[in-house]
Amino acid sequence: MKHEVSDQSAGPLTARPTNSGERKPIDMHVHIVGNGAGGSGCRLHLSGWHKPLASMMLKGIGLPKEALTGDLEGLYVAKLLEWVRGSSLGAIVILAQDEVRNEKGEVMHGVGSFYVPNDYVLKLARENAEFLPAVSIHPARPDAMEELERCLAEGAVMMKCLPNCQNINCGDKKFTKFWERMAEAKLPLLAHTGGEHTVPVVRKEFANPRILELPLRCGVTVIAAHCATKSGLTDPEYFYDFAKMTEEFPNLYGDTSAFNVPLRGRHIDKCVLRPLVERMVHGSDVPVPVSGIWAWMRGYLDWDSLQKWGENPNVLERDYQLKLAMGFPMECFTRIHDIMRPVGKNSPK
Repeated sequence: MKHEVSDQSAGPLTARPTNSGERKPIDMHVHIVGNGAGGSGCRLHLSGWHKPLASMMLKGIGLPKEALTGDLEGLYVAKLLEWVRGSSLGAIVILAQDEVRNEKGEVMHGVGSFYVPNDYVLKLARENAEFLPAVSIHPARPDAMEELERCLAEGAVMMKCLPNCQNINCGDKKFTKFWERMAEAKLPLLAHTGGEHTVPVVRKEFANPRILELPLRCGVTVIAAHCATKSGLTDPEYFYDFAKMTEEFPNLYGDTSAFNVPLRGRHIDKCVLRPLVERMVHGSDVPVPVSGIWAWMRGYLDWDSLQKWGENPNVLERDYQLKLAMGFPMECFTRIHDIMRPVGKNSPK
């Protein structure tokens, strides 16, 4: 299937001029990671099998394992900029990562594996036109509403959370005002759904996309990261719950992030067909590995496309081109323009 790439100039915290009304694709699911060596405020705490997993991810993006104890964020950000500037993409949405907290909003020290402050992704977005900031706010934190207002004023285009890893019960009614404010500000929620094995899990049951019903009913536009697919063999199968929910909630979308790992891409054949394809947006989940071999083995990708793009050193472009070849239409790569909060938008209280 052949797709034409449109053209548009990008700038995350200013209005974006367009060329003939065309818009470039956006990767709306790219993680920022760091160890704080560069003064970013990031933290990285790896234990057990997550250590070799992190080394494998670094190798997959062309960074040495020594980067874990060196200037990790500096090297990683430079790599992201190199990739996006050399790709078909107009921009990438970079993700913050809040602390794991208990029901009282207190930090659960030593539980999460990494932390990326909102200030860091907001700063990166101010400094680089290719970056769009997605902040992360645990709604149980005592200053959640104040932090939300601050991030809105600073130009956040999205909010990211991992309910099962950050211990967020999105269905708790005490968060209703938080979701209502997000809906009012038109700030979409990118929420992890389905199994997870790259980040420690605190509450397995929060992987169920049904936990997102309250923010959806409050009017928040929700993007179910990974479309609630399985990450490990023993994970519950939530994909069909997600698909059913798209029939119930017109404000629910799913992203294609990590569809190029062994298990999450099992349902690509359903995601490229109507009506589900009309709810798909593009995300890579970088630095999670990107390999087209799994889609090829399932018959979702032809051999020529695998050969052409499967080893492309630009991982953002590799993921994008592989998904085009799988049959995702261009609308899936540009739809996020209509979903995310407009760049440079300050919403009044």
